[in-house]
Amino acid sequence: MRSGHRLGRPFGWLWAAYGTSALGTWLAFGSFELIAIRVLNAGAAEVALLASLGAAVGAAMAVPLGPWMEFRRKRPVLVAMDLVRFAALVAIPAAFALGVLTFVQLLLVSIVVAAADIAFRAASGAYLKTLVAAEDLLVAGARFESTAWTTTIVGPPLGGAAIGLLGPVATVVADGVSYLLSALGVRATGGHEPRPERRAAARPRASDLLDGWRYILADPTLRPLFFNTALFNGLVMAAQPLLAVLMLGRLGFAPWQYGLAFAAPSIGGLLGSRLARPLVTRFGQTRVLVTSGALRAVWPLGLAFLGPGTGGLLLVTGVELGLIFCCGVFNPVCSTYRLERTATDRVARTLTAWAVTTKGATALLTALWGVLGALLGPRTAIALAGVLLLTTPLLLPRHRRANPATTEAAPGHV
Repeated sequence: MRSGHRLGRPFGWLWAAYGTSALGTWLAFGSFELIAIRVLNAGAAEVALLASLGAAVGAAMAVPLGPWMEFRRKRPVLVAMDLVRFAALVAIPAAFALGVLTFVQLLLVSIVVAAADIAFRAASGAYLKTLVAAEDLLVAGARFESTAWTTTIVGPPLGGAAIGLLGPVATVVADGVSYLLSALGVRATGGHEPRPERRAAARPRASDLLDGWRYILADPTLRPLFFNTALFNGLVMAAQPLLAVLMLGRLGFAPWQYGLAFAAPSIGGLLGSRLARPLVTRFGQTRVLVTSGALRAVWPLGLAFLGPGTGGLLLVTGVELGLIFCCGVFNPVCSTYRLERTATDRVARTLTAWAVTTKGATALLTALWGVLGALLGPRTAIALAGVLLLTTPLLLPRHRRANPATTEAAPGHV
């Protein structure tokens, strides 16, 4: 690593842009559901549709964006995705002010934002390769991770206060403006970004849409990590609605207690992300990846033993603290590992395929666990998710193999 880990002014602007948009996202956390319920008088089925269909259709729309982005300069793509999200979100308060806001508009905006989110993440990974030296990737990833957890801690309480004073539409305005500021930050990174060149002169084909998945499945270490992250994220997220039903319904926790149990442990993510680089330096990347990935799978099963009162609140907080700390270590190490193993001319397609699969798996498992919760009860369904999570470490890569990206990629960095 370079002395002081100064990653340069362009990275600083990209980091600031990410932090601004992440804060806006957490300020507006839950705002769509609140608007649907309080403004449009939507029922439970419509709210569930908004949460699940928006993410699923948005992921499907993002599939062709991977090949489209691969051979374009990434900075203009990032700016475009920020501006798309800004325009989509500010249309909501505009329609509300005119008295023409509808549930369909909320659904369409959620789809557009979900697709743009995936495209932005994929393009930003490819763009990061041109800004940061390979040996500094983990430092950059840890900074993004710590920023993510910091905004998770700060954003929801501030957003909740804003909603109480100004209503849920106000936080959507803040979220939209954050994307405009993010676009300005990305643009300020400056510098000359060379246009990627196709290796073949052939026109884009429909089969190109599957290139990201082909690349992942052909790599003996990316493939298990791909399935691990999709299954882990999907099972963890699938249990969250059932946990909300259990805590806020049968066990009688107050909403503020429920929020505290998930907000306070985010400090663990901040701590874990700060420890990721020192741990890798001492123990090696693969060992830290496997160990933190295995440990994060142990915690969720404890939620099946949740009871009422202070003891139950402490149990949830402790479980979430351990889980989030392990994720705080694992996530930047995983993202660095993934970028290092992906050829430069495949990053956008690979990251798009990864994000689309993860979102799709989460939507599918959330729907399935909703059915299981209705049939078996929320506690049993949470326990089942916890047991299945214990199997996910079997999918972690055990040995670091020769890196194909070092021979296939053009000179450059992630």
